[in-house]
Amino acid sequence: MSRRHRSIKKIVLPDLKYQDNMVGKFINIIMKQGKKSTAEKIVYKSFNTIKDLLKDDPLKIFKSALEKVRPLVELRSRRVGGANYQVPVEVSTERGLILAFRWIKEAAKKRAEQQMHIKIANEIIDAFQDRGESIKKRENTHKMAEANKAFAHYLW
Repeated sequence: MSRRHRSIKKIVLPDLKYQDNMVGKFINIIMKQGKKSTAEKIVYKSFNTIKDLLKDDPLKIFKSALEKVRPLVELRSRRVGGANYQVPVEVSTERGLILAFRWIKEAAKKRAEQQMHIKIANEIIDAFQDRGESIKKRENTHKMAEANKAFAHYLW
């Protein structure tokens, strides 16, 4: 097998406060320039904001929001006979969660609020309530996959 197709599993440690691997991965996605303590502060403050606003367990809301944002299919480019086709491909659970993390982060960055922890908290709450930019991203991905279903036989 070539180096390109070999995958090395990275060990992600659970976060310190909730002892949860998914929160640990989300902290790593939020982290910029290796500043993990700053990313932890942002995520924990956003969880506290969620707790204050919804009066419920923020971890439960976070996991529910992730499940709602996680895509089931994605589009991959495939070149066949000089033409590029967008081929719908089923997404593994792991890849779906990574995409959900990224979409929540990107949607939070675009929000109008001032502080990042408030942006993330509001995006997670919106995803939990089936609205927001990250949910739109998932729906658009599913619509595109449905539209390109005719090219599904081009799977490699």
